[in-house]
Amino acid sequence: MDLNFSKEDLEFRDEVREFLDKEYPKHIKEKMNNGDELSREEVVEWHKAVAKKGWMGHSWPVEHGGTGWDATKVYIYLRELALAGCPTFVPFGLQMVAPVIWTFGSEEQKKKFLPRILNFDDWWCQGYSEPGSGSDLASLKCKAVREGDEYVLNGQKTWTTLGQHADWIFVLVRTDDSGKKQEGITFILVDMKTPGIEVKPIITLDGDHEVNEVWFDNVRVPAENVVGEEGQGWTYAKFLLFHERSSIAGAPNMRRVLNSLKIRAKNTYHTDKPLSEDKNFQSKVAQFELDLDALEMTELRGLAAMREGKSPGAESSLLKIKGTELQQRLSTIAVEMAGHEGMPYGGPYGFSDVEVAATKSDQLSAPKYLNFRKVTIYGGTNEIQKNIIAKAVLGI
Repeated sequence: MDLNFSKEDLEFRDEVREFLDKEYPKHIKEKMNNGDELSREEVVEWHKAVAKKGWMGHSWPVEHGGTGWDATKVYIYLRELALAGCPTFVPFGLQMVAPVIWTFGSEEQKKKFLPRILNFDDWWCQGYSEPGSGSDLASLKCKAVREGDEYVLNGQKTWTTLGQHADWIFVLVRTDDSGKKQEGITFILVDMKTPGIEVKPIITLDGDHEVNEVWFDNVRVPAENVVGEEGQGWTYAKFLLFHERSSIAGAPNMRRVLNSLKIRAKNTYHTDKPLSEDKNFQSKVAQFELDLDALEMTELRGLAAMREGKSPGAESSLLKIKGTELQQRLSTIAVEMAGHEGMPYGGPYGFSDVEVAATKSDQLSAPKYLNFRKVTIYGGTNEIQKNIIAKAVLGI
């Protein structure tokens, strides 16, 4: 993997910047810069703008509509989007279920689902975790029984991110109880408009509605929506996890947030000088930047390996651990910068009508800090990831 930018790479970087200058919707950019929440329609609008350019499949094989970019171009692309403050791509369709479909799905499934995912005609969500089946996902109990040409689903999924917006959900269900718990699990695609599905909001510690419970009550799903073979869902689930954990790492977005904090530090005074001149703050930022560089290189190595048909090994677990730890560190730095102005007075996250002279970024620092407490848990807890690394690398 060569990250010395060639003339072609620099020309591509300029092309990305030109696209963002012309095609990044101004009203979405303004809301992102202000820290305002985007509507479902605005998220779809952004995705479709990228899809129209043909850049949505930056990690997809060419034969399925991908760009064919090497790891360096993917790095440039994601970095430029992050630095411009663009919304992150909703990963569940593009980066998670799509690779499962093109690797294990039928030709009919590829033709039906992949073009719509690439164009963001369908918003996907993930049905994995259940109450009592999070890190120990193989203990899941959501059941599917075959009846003729259909499966009947009953059970519950939880922590379903953005499920309130989704058109489709990919679900791990139990179709056989007779063997080991990793056996008898099936990977199935479900239309969220199917009768019997109920989505219930879960309000997180920061007051946001980001995750949900999804209930299945005699939900009838065509058997043709099973991906691969019945009972092989655990294999497909493990395959998907590299893509999930890579996206959880969130390196490009952290780069944008870090740059924003460095700019704000020049105008933030805790004593008689800007915080940007404080040696302790400088040391924290410098160390964070070095760790972020290392994270990005690890992610790129994984991407490069997968493009060459190699297994990334334990790197997906490394990305998940370090990425989420860095996200928490960055949110901590933001709260420390905000000081008392980070207290959530007023506004949608507030607990009083007291007015303070704080920026929107300062006021959002505490809710974001609270929100990022979860990142070391979902996608497989970091403790579980350390066990995976020990087994894969040390043979323990």
